[in-house]
Amino acid sequence: MSAHGGGKAILAAFLANMGIAIAKLIGWLLSGSASMLAEAVHSIADSSNQVLLFVGGKRAKRHADQEHPFGYGRERYVYAFVVGIILFSVGGLFSVYEAIDKFRHPHELSETWWWLPIVILSVAIVLEGFSLRTAIRESNGVRDQKQSWWQFIRRSRSPELPVLLLEDSAALLGLFFALAGVTTSVITGDPIYDAAGTLAIGVLLIAVAAIVGIEMKSLLVGEGATRVQLTDIIHAIESGDDSPKVIHIKTLYVGPEELLVAAKIGLAVEKPLGAVARDIDEIEQRIRAHVPEAKIIYLEPDVYRDVTGEKPTTAAFVFPSSD
Repeated sequence: MSAHGGGKAILAAFLANMGIAIAKLIGWLLSGSASMLAEAVHSIADSSNQVLLFVGGKRAKRHADQEHPFGYGRERYVYAFVVGIILFSVGGLFSVYEAIDKFRHPHELSETWWWLPIVILSVAIVLEGFSLRTAIRESNGVRDQKQSWWQFIRRSRSPELPVLLLEDSAALLGLFFALAGVTTSVITGDPIYDAAGTLAIGVLLIAVAAIVGIEMKSLLVGEGATRVQLTDIIHAIESGDDSPKVIHIKTLYVGPEELLVAAKIGLAVEKPLGAVARDIDEIEQRIRAHVPEAKIIYLEPDVYRDVTGEKPTTAAFVFPSSD
């Protein structure tokens, strides 16, 4: 997968979550901790999510065909959206259900294995911290250093790294919730705190799932270039020797790293068709140099009509337009 796809971060998260999930399941079976069960399900859901992100990245690499002329890049958005659904249902709702059940039917922790959840959760915090650090390193490779982390998550057109950052952050915070709930239950002898930790984990996962779902829905519907990219594209078009003007422009991400640019540009009235074609080629080169993500470019030449100046004569060579 590309650097934007966060291949190393996905692998690190998958290995960490699988190991943590097994340890948590053992801890739950021996201690009876509800928080441990909620965290085990959380880790299993996260592991399946990493598999989905990896599969989505692989499927998105398929070449364009007649049925999908712009390729399959958006499959990464589809799989990331499914990740949000899994976080909400398997992770969040299950944890809330388990917490409610434990509030209604409190279950004492094992007197023999009471210490095991604390040990497992402490080790899991270290492993999850390593996974989050890997995601941060991968993200720093593509994140504008002027952006805050929240801005990166909101504005990134590649879904994997923002999803991993949210997942790993939620997992780390959830581990602290679980550790606080189990430790307090051990100290006080009251299992209600263990159930409270489980409820906190569930609410956290539902909140993160909602953020992931909202962001992926926006990408699936279709997002255009960022403000910086759009400014760069317009500058690239209008920086030619003849100062062409942007009359109308639209952009759309057809994949996480594939930006479609469609623009109507105003050229000089007296230009012959051959010169217009050369200008179009030069403008396309400038756009790609300024914004490498702009891989699909359609430019429609026209005559720029300045309402404050003279109108072109009816004899001017004007390319037909649709609007």
